[in-house]
Amino acid sequence: MAKILVADDSKTELAFLLDALNGTGHEIVTAVDGKEAETKIKAETFDLIILDVIMPNKNGFQVCRSLKKDPAYKDIPIILTTSKSGDSDKFWGKKQGADEYIVKPYEPVEILLAVKKYLGGV
Repeated sequence: MAKILVADDSKTELAFLLDALNGTGHEIVTAVDGKEAETKIKAETFDLIILDVIMPNKNGFQVCRSLKKDPAYKDIPIILTTSKSGDSDKFWGKKQGADEYIVKPYEPVEILLAVKKYLGGV
C-alpha cells in the first residue's frame, strides 16, 4: 500500500479524485492549497503526489518545481491535473518536473492508469 497526497482547492475535484482512488488500497491524504501540500510533504513520507495546477497560496507548478529541485523529494512522482490544456502549459508542467500532466475534465481511469504506472497494481 502506498501513500498518496492529493492537493486541489476544489472540493468537487477532491471528491472526484478520492472517489476514483477509493478501493485502490492506497492511503490518501488531502491538501487544499500549495502551501498545505508542501507542509504535509515535509512532515510525512509520500509515494506519489497529485497536484492541481491552479491553487491559492502556491500553485501546482511552483510546488512541483520546488519539490523536484530538492534532493529529498525529487524522486517522488508528481501528477499535475489542470484545465490548462495548451501545448505551452503541458510543456511548462513537464519543465517543472511533472511526471504526468492530465488535463481536466478527465476520466477516473486516466488517474488510475497514471497511479498504476508509478506505483504498480491498483
